[in-house]
Amino acid sequence: MAAGGGSPSIVEYFGGEDGYRCGYCKNETGNLSHGMWAHSMTVQDYQDLIDRGWRRSGKYVYKPIMNQTCCPQYTIRCQALRFQTSKSHKKVLKKMLKFISKGDVSKVVSEEEPMDSHIEDVVPSDFAYKSESQVSQTELTPLNEDHTEGAENEDKDNVETKEETNVKKVESGSLQIPVDKDAAGPGEPSRSSKTVHAPPKPGKGADLSKPPCRKAKDIRKERKLQKLLQNQMGTLEGSPLQAGHQALLSQNSKTPTNQPKSIEDFIFVSLPDDAPHKLEVRVVRSSPPSSQFKATFQESYQVYKRYQMVIHKDPPDKPTINQFTRFLCDSPLEAENPPNGPECGYGSFHQQYWLDGKIIAVGVIDILPYCVSSVYLYYDPDYSFLSLGVYSALREIAFTRKLHEKAPDLCFYYMGFYIHSCPKMRYKGQYRPSDLLCPETYVWTPIEQCLPLLELSKYSRFNQDAKAVDEGRIKDLGRVRVLHKRTIMPYSVYKKRRKGPSDEASVQQYASLVGQTCSERMLLFRS
Repeated sequence: MAAGGGSPSIVEYFGGEDGYRCGYCKNETGNLSHGMWAHSMTVQDYQDLIDRGWRRSGKYVYKPIMNQTCCPQYTIRCQALRFQTSKSHKKVLKKMLKFISKGDVSKVVSEEEPMDSHIEDVVPSDFAYKSESQVSQTELTPLNEDHTEGAENEDKDNVETKEETNVKKVESGSLQIPVDKDAAGPGEPSRSSKTVHAPPKPGKGADLSKPPCRKAKDIRKERKLQKLLQNQMGTLEGSPLQAGHQALLSQNSKTPTNQPKSIEDFIFVSLPDDAPHKLEVRVVRSSPPSSQFKATFQESYQVYKRYQMVIHKDPPDKPTINQFTRFLCDSPLEAENPPNGPECGYGSFHQQYWLDGKIIAVGVIDILPYCVSSVYLYYDPDYSFLSLGVYSALREIAFTRKLHEKAPDLCFYYMGFYIHSCPKMRYKGQYRPSDLLCPETYVWTPIEQCLPLLELSKYSRFNQDAKAVDEGRIKDLGRVRVLHKRTIMPYSVYKKRRKGPSDEASVQQYASLVGQTCSERMLLFRS
């Protein structure tokens, strides 16, 4: 495991929430989800949860009820190490570069992608707090761990469970760093499940299965070079110079003359000394708040307030400091700084964009064992012409690649949810190569294979193996860890001690949603 926590995660499960207003189709009660309040959470537990379709808003963690909600929301991740910039992405990067280096202000906004890009802007910041926990901190501080009752049954299961755990560890360890470029990524709950590589059927929008367009003249140049080298090889057949020309041919085949520029080529370029603007991106820990975060809190909040009022038409009294704090600053994630992790550590951060000494945008992100997870973006509306939504997404992909150098397991960029039934939210599929999470088996599937299915039905199971099941499903409810009266115990013990009506159905639902691994690591609070 890339990151290990100290204290265990503590959560309160609320069950399926009543339908609330959908920010995509405006259905007043169509958005349905399961929810729980996370009092604290390790980064590994949250990584495993988002790999099962969960997301957080502040300390509230929710999972859409995919086959019932009006607009199914599929977890999407971009393979950051293999990311390819599209033409529209390059336009945004060049526009920023021209603005900083020459002061050129282009008012033309990209029509191919929305301004807000990767943000979860339609997740209401209010719904998350209607179930806010009122439990005191004292009740959440465990005193001891109790396994007295039911110990015989547990010992009987221990041997089998340990064997299963060892098998899981071997599987997990062997796949944490993907070797083959097409191999499944780390942290996948169902690593053994196969994906069917069928050619995508024609559908609406861009064909993501095709490689980026190449200019005809570039292709002609490459063919001409290859022909020239082959002719030289023919005339030198059997000569002592043949080996040298073979090496030359090999070298040219490995390094194409027209290699496309990477994101870094656009972002980290040397600027002239007389450049009219200076852009700096600072990463500050938001939870627990660092000194830099505290020092810039007011300025950051004012940018957020203006963003909400101008872009989302919020009344002036809605984006309060309290709402801003609960929505974008509070986080259940525990800060972790293992020696083999990124220099900034794991946890929740604000990535601040400073232009000429003032904050113009803030990307709220979580740094987890296998990914950078985008939470939200807000920016100064005066700088809308810079397409900051798209630009910040590209910067976050570049940031993911940078973190990968120190933490090899960290190689994905999670963009929240992909909503195919809402056309304006399909742009996330343009950050390629990307995968969608199967809502039934939790297997990652290339988006090219998902699009034809989503054209037929807004809810779809992506895993085409009819026999495949959720490999992380709950197998033993008795092993679910419970925190009751400040004592940690397995559910099998708690069930015998509990007074009043049975809560087994609720615990069963919770365990099936978080999976066996998380249910045995996290503590489910029971009053």
